[in-house]
Amino acid sequence: MARYLLMLREDIMADRIFAAAILAIALAYTIIAFTIIRAPFQYDPLGPESWPQILGVLACLCCLWLIVRPDVAKLDTKTSTLGRLAIVVLMLFAYAWLYQPLGFVIATWVFAAAFSLLLGATIVRALIFGAATGIVGYFVCTILLELNLPDGLLKSLL
Repeated sequence: MARYLLMLREDIMADRIFAAAILAIALAYTIIAFTIIRAPFQYDPLGPESWPQILGVLACLCCLWLIVRPDVAKLDTKTSTLGRLAIVVLMLFAYAWLYQPLGFVIATWVFAAAFSLLLGATIVRALIFGAATGIVGYFVCTILLELNLPDGLLKSLL
């Protein structure tokens, strides 16, 4: 029992050390968000300056929460799970790289389909989900939110 409590205490301390390191990064980000980021114009009610400020404050609050009340459950992941997480990170990099040249609809379609395949969907369902995500997402962002998204290869159709 004493050995378990010692291991539990080490895990809690590791959580606190990690949260403190991320808190330092979040504090630097928040300071930059409040002091350096200045937009020459406002194109939405909150403005482009507000989102980095909100993100920085929330990140700091989350890190403080982890320092005060760390998680007591031990993280035990399988190697296959870590491999899948690495694949997701690579997919996100590919999505960011292909976003401009392919456009929002096609890049999102490919990413959502590949991600749903990774989660175990059939090819047909993955393609349908990817298409729905890309097309519906495009119209929600351009019509409802009035955002400019890259058209990419579909420039003549959109």
